[in-house]
Amino acid sequence: MEARRDVFQAIADPTRREILDLLSGQPLNVNTVAERFDMTRQAVSLHVKILSECGLIVLRQQGRERICEAQLDKLREVAQWVERYRQFWEQHLDSLEQYLDHLQKQKKHGRKK
Repeated sequence: MEARRDVFQAIADPTRREILDLLSGQPLNVNTVAERFDMTRQAVSLHVKILSECGLIVLRQQGRERICEAQLDKLREVAQWVERYRQFWEQHLDSLEQYLDHLQKQKKHGRKK
């Protein structure tokens, strides 16, 4: 049984992130996407398949071509996850800054604890 892919797995690979960047500007056919990379068309097709399984791109048949179109709404899940940790680190860094300010003021006033 194949493990279910998720958006985090999809964006973990730099090639897939680059494909998303490429498609964020406009839909492209698979061959045009493959031409932009120094790898086989089959390797690019596998990346496209993973992005499609994760819902980050939609493939549609247009005549003889398969068109890839970015569906970047799924990245909202990543943004929300990152935001939680950004807030966590900002709070901790604010606390550290306050502590360092406190130490600096103590040092200026010649008091030591």
